[in-house]
Amino acid sequence: MARYMSFRRPDGTASFGRVEGELVVDLGRADKADNLADCLDGDLTALPAIASYPIVSVELLPVIPNPGKILCIGLNYATHVAETGREQKEYPAVFTRWADTLVAAGQPLVRPRESTKFDYEGELALVIGKPGRRISRDDAMAHIAGYAVFNDGSVRDWQQHNIQFTPGKNFPDTGGFGPELVTPDEVDDVTALRVQTRLNGQLVQDQPISDLIWDIPFLVSYCSTFTHLDPGDVILTGTPGGVGAKRKPPLFMKEGDTVVVTIDTIGSLTNPIVDEPA
Repeated sequence: MARYMSFRRPDGTASFGRVEGELVVDLGRADKADNLADCLDGDLTALPAIASYPIVSVELLPVIPNPGKILCIGLNYATHVAETGREQKEYPAVFTRWADTLVAAGQPLVRPRESTKFDYEGELALVIGKPGRRISRDDAMAHIAGYAVFNDGSVRDWQQHNIQFTPGKNFPDTGGFGPELVTPDEVDDVTALRVQTRLNGQLVQDQPISDLIWDIPFLVSYCSTFTHLDPGDVILTGTPGGVGAKRKPPLFMKEGDTVVVTIDTIGSLTNPIVDEPA
């Protein structure tokens, strides 16, 4: 039972480690930068510790700093489908997010100059540990290394240019990911947990993961059918209803705001909002 985080050592090199209270125990290689994704298909508990640091003394990185794939599931809560006015389909909407859009817990999400409609989307992230293709529903959970909290920041102005989602989901520094990877044995029943988003303290999203239209085993199986899933790949499971674009009046993120996404025992992801410099 463990929690892991990615970080920069005090000397600036990237590493990862096991969280023990207020400390992070460094499990990377001492002579080079290291990546949590490279070790997810092995036994993390067997890795030797090389040092430990107070968490407050290191710079956090996104849980997986450079995932090979980020597969995003859209319209996976009925409340969100209803508020968008869309028809519920037989299969999930899937789009992609790029690794250079990610920021760590505590780092700012950046509203781009081109947007006045920067929206929050609290989500559960699945991190793949065991690789596979055409994974069955029965085997799907064994391929998950752990869970994390995600804020799929959405530039609605650009998302709504057409029927596709990609431009509005891929502006730099718009996806919060962290603070920790929580292994499945740390969570009794992930479907019983709630996704909650607060903007400046106001609760704006609150729904149990059990309300997913397409559940976690289906998502792993479905995604692994059209692409090979590798250690460190990320599947974002969708956001509940309550997004800012569908509120009356609309509620968008702006400089000076703080957004917090909490998923019970998995943790809380806090990001301030800043405007991109002119």
